Amino acid sequence: MTLNPFSAFLVLPAMLLLLEAGRQFHIRHKVPSESLAIESAIFALFGLLLAFTFSGAVARYDTHRQLIVEETNDIFTAYLRLDLLPPAAQPALRQLFRDYTTSRLHLYDSVTKEISPASEHLQREIWQQSVAAVAAPGANVDAAKLLLPALNAMIDITATREAAFNMHPPEIVFLLLFAFSGGSAFLAGYSLHAHGRSWFYMVALAIAVTATIYATLEIEYPREGLLRLTGTDKTLIDLRNSMN
Repeated sequence: MTLNPFSAFLVLPAMLLLLEAGRQFHIRHKVPSESLAIESAIFALFGLLLAFTFSGAVARYDTHRQLIVEETNDIFTAYLRLDLLPPAAQPALRQLFRDYTTSRLHLYDSVTKEISPASEHLQREIWQQSVAAVAAPGANVDAAKLLLPALNAMIDITATREAAFNMHPPEIVFLLLFAFSGGSAFLAGYSLHAHGRSWFYMVALAIAVTATIYATLEIEYPREGLLRLTGTDKTLIDLRNSMN
């Protein structure tokens, strides 16, 4: 399941309503003193769930960026090893590498496949021409041993990146996050009765939780909201510009 980050904004009105509902419920019912320990335990559980979900999203976001750097290195390694091929075969392959690097840009501008049809086509072209070139007269004796494994790594990293983008916490984690947001709001409103209604603190709590959940979903699903990984394309752009 893919969650749109903007769904987090539903938490804000829901929490405000539940805060007031909890306050009204307290007016009509007395609270046993032992319930304070239960409230503290639930708030602590909610805090842990929020913290671990956020930190997990940041860790996966960092993994996406690391994989882009790894792919850049794989493409560059394979590109350098084109020197092992016969001089006549190199220009066409170098142009294919430039086109391939370009096809790997802007993958986060919209919801799309990690491996575009253009990239798949260029992968096949590069592989077929390289297999023919390593066996052609004038190729270095070690061309097949060095170039083909590098091409394998360059192609395989695209599947790794696609798998990484499809790895998310189970749906139950996000359902619990929304459920705990509402439950904690109700309990917080329940505790507010002793001090009367305080809209400032009620709104502050609802905004803080909503903002944290929104940031978590933005980082977890960088293709769905406002956040993009476009800044990390710089390594691929620099690589493409260095190819000559």
